[in-house]
Amino acid sequence: MTSLRPLRADAARNRNLVLAAAADEFAERGLNVSVADIARRAGVGKGTVFRHFATKDDLVAAIAFERIAVLTKTGERLLDASDAGDALLEFLTAVARELQQFDLSFLQRAGKLDSEMSQAQERLFQNVHALVDRAREHGDVRADVTGADVVALMCAPNHVASSLSDAPPDLWQRYLAIIFDGLRPEGAHPLPQPPPLSL
Repeated sequence: MTSLRPLRADAARNRNLVLAAAADEFAERGLNVSVADIARRAGVGKGTVFRHFATKDDLVAAIAFERIAVLTKTGERLLDASDAGDALLEFLTAVARELQQFDLSFLQRAGKLDSEMSQAQERLFQNVHALVDRAREHGDVRADVTGADVVALMCAPNHVASSLSDAPPDLWQRYLAIIFDGLRPEGAHPLPQPPPLSL
């Protein structure tokens, strides 16, 4: 993903229309939708889409980049929250809400990302580690849980809910609650394996 030069007002408007249409199409129908469907929804021609995004992968990356930026700002804000446990839960809830709109699970396959996206991912994951460290230091998260554990679990509530047929749209909240209870120190049992070395 390359940095963009400033766009004329009409070009910027068209780019925003394409991004919004693509985000809606992906949320409703998955990443296999066609560029023609995205263009139709945006009210522009396919050529306009390709002028801004050379491939559909570039379009997916642009949307993901925006979502990551939003989550990173959320994480940074929550680092100053008075209750470290509530801050971590609020962050994971924000992640799950974003994943309702757009699947970011591919971020864990860092080797396939370009350098700009990898840097954005790294900033996001640094926030997760900081939130977990702070919650652990305050006794809100069990002592043997790491930031890498939580990064690995971020997509789990949505993944479980989406795998069930006829699931209500907010079923992810149930699984996030189960995961967060598992992170708490109360009633914790020793974990059978060490955490992943990175994530």
